[in-house]
Amino acid sequence: MSRTNWLTLPQLWGGSDLALLATRLVVGAFLIFGVWDNIVSADRMAEFEKFLTIKGFALPQLMAPLSVYGLFLVGVAFIAGFATRWAGFICAFNFTVALVMVDAPLGIRPAFPAAALVLFGLIFATIGAGRLSVDAMLGKRTPS
Repeated sequence: MSRTNWLTLPQLWGGSDLALLATRLVVGAFLIFGVWDNIVSADRMAEFEKFLTIKGFALPQLMAPLSVYGLFLVGVAFIAGFATRWAGFICAFNFTVALVMVDAPLGIRPAFPAAALVLFGLIFATIGAGRLSVDAMLGKRTPS
């Protein structure tokens, strides 16, 4: 193994699609888990609306369900690897708003999860889902 290969570990490139799949599955499941209580409980959704009101969000009655159902769909899209670039963009946008409006003033530790989700969103928006995805299967179709 040359010095360059020792430093750059090109042999790991073969695992990049599995690593991307694992990341999509974990982030997608995390997003679904994070909003599920708001989906199944009107009381939890009302609490979220109240939280958005307190934090100064416009139209919290609209923004709460839009955020909750949007993130649920983003989670499903990440898991399937479907419309992943759009889902990544939506994820990055949603958590940028959360970061600016809620988490950043709390400091680095409390803001880290939202910041990480902005970055995951940007990664998926820019590089896509990888070969192990619905997006890749749809991209292989040839026009009839």
